[in-house]
Amino acid sequence: MNPFTYDSLPGRVVFGAGAARSELLGELDLLGAQRVLLIATDSERRIATQLCAPFADRVAATFSGVRPHVPVEVAELARKAATAAEADVVLSVGGGSTTGTAKAVALTSGLPVLAVPTTYAGSEVTPVWGMTEQGRKTTGTDRRVLPKTVVYDPELTTSLPMELTVASGLNAVAHCVEAFWAPRRSPVASAIAEDGIRHLVSGLTTITADPADPGSRGELLLGAYLAGSAFAVAGSGLHHKICHVLGGAFDLPHAQTHAIVLPYVLAYNAPNAGDATDRISRALGRTDIVEGLRELGARLGVPAGLRELGMTESDIDTVIEDIAAIAPADNPTPATEEGLRAILHSAWAGADPAGPAI
Repeated sequence: MNPFTYDSLPGRVVFGAGAARSELLGELDLLGAQRVLLIATDSERRIATQLCAPFADRVAATFSGVRPHVPVEVAELARKAATAAEADVVLSVGGGSTTGTAKAVALTSGLPVLAVPTTYAGSEVTPVWGMTEQGRKTTGTDRRVLPKTVVYDPELTTSLPMELTVASGLNAVAHCVEAFWAPRRSPVASAIAEDGIRHLVSGLTTITADPADPGSRGELLLGAYLAGSAFAVAGSGLHHKICHVLGGAFDLPHAQTHAIVLPYVLAYNAPNAGDATDRISRALGRTDIVEGLRELGARLGVPAGLRELGMTESDIDTVIEDIAAIAPADNPTPATEEGLRAILHSAWAGADPAGPAI
């Protein structure tokens, strides 16, 4: 067995149906929190207010100006809100952008974050932050942004529209897949990722029949937690580098972009990642993993290509150099500009990932 380093990350996880309603007050007490900055989008504000009812007197301020990809100006406004409220904890209720905004506050203030995710983003268990300025997304890793506590409640995801449920679930699958060849990959992260795929696929294949099914929602949320945990220690690989550049440059929807691009990066890397493909195959229950993921996405209604998200073909050439500059040097298949162009063009057109372009 090859030597490896596994950097286990601290954090408390509370998981269960109804946990957000019954456990938040106790978790705030454990953190010693008396002045809460609540971060939630306008669409999540009603449920967030309901969850905070048992400790409404501790909510010192609410910030709802969340935007995708966390523009730096939004981060600054959230930080000012925390300072003005003299907050001693940040409570985020929402998806990846909401968690990302809370992380932006923690990055400069050191305030602890208590995260209550309502999607399957997984960022709530990673020390990775990201912000966008003038069309360029910058990411980094800092232990200060890692939430101290995460409360996972499958009941909070039942109102997530099916389109976002599917895209967010497949985004989590992407976290798992990439953990097999990311820069800090290890047998431990791979084991977590394999199990994460299994739970996610189980949830995705049953959720359309009954969107409110607590079993399917629980499978997806557990899979998302495992996916984020694997990604947190393994790091960001080629797939995430591509999607972060695309999201920052063209303001594409995060989860849908990941769901579309994943089969193409998988097709590019698979020929040179035998162990990874074997484990992904086992978790998916499919021999042809590229076709398996493609079929799953198509069956669940994922857009066929990036052009359906508003990206133009001419946009491809504007981001090739940016992606090449941050592509991991040890990617299973070397990330040449020619290779990146093939991935992006096929993903833009919605072509067959197994076709000659890849």
